[in-house]
Amino acid sequence: MLKLGKICFHIIILYSFYLLGNWIQISLNLFIPGSVIGMILLFILLLIKGVKLTWVEEGATFLINNLALFFIPATVGIIDYFSLFSGKGFLLIIIVLVSTAMVMAVSGRVSQRLARKREGQRSG
Repeated sequence: MLKLGKICFHIIILYSFYLLGNWIQISLNLFIPGSVIGMILLFILLLIKGVKLTWVEEGATFLINNLALFFIPATVGIIDYFSLFSGKGFLLIIIVLVSTAMVMAVSGRVSQRLARKREGQRSG
């Protein structure tokens, strides 16, 4: 039960950065989405040690582990746009498959480089 409370607290901190980013975006009428602004703020604060990684780590890990569940509403929402797929559906499927493969390849490369860098820092 204590771990669940800790995860909830971490998610509240992450959500606060999301809300702060949205507030900044609306207040300054920026074209950058508020969620991206909040993520940049969190990144900067993690770099300068304004926010400790332990304050958000377990909540972020929980969200990443359950990320697939967040795509279910979007996938079900496609049903509302069936007419869009009737004309150019095959082309859209090809685009989705190619872009997904590209994202997976780039993500894999970045992860491998970060892992090698981390191993180099541990051994050195």
